[in-house]
Amino acid sequence: MRWAVLFLFLLCAIYTHWRGKARHGSFFRQLGDHSTFMAPLNGFAYFFSKVPNTPYIEPTHFPELALLKSEWRTFRAEALALQEASRISASDKYNDIGFNSFFRTGWKRFYLKWYDRPHPSAAQLCPRTIEILQRIPSVKAAMFAMLPANGSLNPHRDPFAGSLRYHLGLITPNDDRCAIVVDGMPYSWRDGQDVVFDETYLHHAHNTTQHDRIILFCDIERPMKYRWAQSLMSTVGGVLMRAAASPNETGDRTGGLNRAFRYVYSVRLAGKRLKAWNRTVYYVVKWALFGGIALAIFWH
Repeated sequence: MRWAVLFLFLLCAIYTHWRGKARHGSFFRQLGDHSTFMAPLNGFAYFFSKVPNTPYIEPTHFPELALLKSEWRTFRAEALALQEASRISASDKYNDIGFNSFFRTGWKRFYLKWYDRPHPSAAQLCPRTIEILQRIPSVKAAMFAMLPANGSLNPHRDPFAGSLRYHLGLITPNDDRCAIVVDGMPYSWRDGQDVVFDETYLHHAHNTTQHDRIILFCDIERPMKYRWAQSLMSTVGGVLMRAAASPNETGDRTGGLNRAFRYVYSVRLAGKRLKAWNRTVYYVVKWALFGGIALAIFWH
């Protein structure tokens, strides 16, 4: 049984690596990526997905999202007010495990909701935005996200395939030099225009203009072929993703993963120091730890 589980896990990891045209440089790089740990669950999502398993999905598959597009000026007004008040910001603490690495290149955010009720700070500062979002049950998470002038995001896969990513342009350069590239295919943001994509494909973003870009960024529940599959993904995803909730300010919810993240990150910092000292030793220690964890799980 243990060998069957291990074989299934490796099979799903291999599929994740080779899915699509773009991939990490090596399978070992993929094996250590967070998306690999969710690979079996994600394989279930792909197999029972009601919408195409393609990098981009036509927004017409989600008719409820037309409301968001029609209200883009409402979102823009509240996002502008937040920007002027410097409330779209990076976290100054280790309490955003999902997006911590993005802050290094200037990316900023203001959470509206995250797999739960809206943040109190968002309800106070963005009442119209929250009221509109709450009309659409399939919107599980939402934020205003800013990619600054000359900012970029390195290639990465998001870990959970139970959702799809929705972007609505609010304040953009309206320029092809400001774009996201999903599985090798670019999309340039435009004010009032939207796009849906599968964030578990390898993707990256860049803004080589002199203007900041602000979008409405949402996680949309992936439609599944059967009710039982939808219920399973919704339940499992809700538990896992709620644990990654991050606050805008005091009073907002912080998930369990983020409460633990500052302690976990101290180990990560030690790893970075070891890597800077000797890369060979770093990788020997890293894979020895992974191997030890695998042995503890499968041969206990």
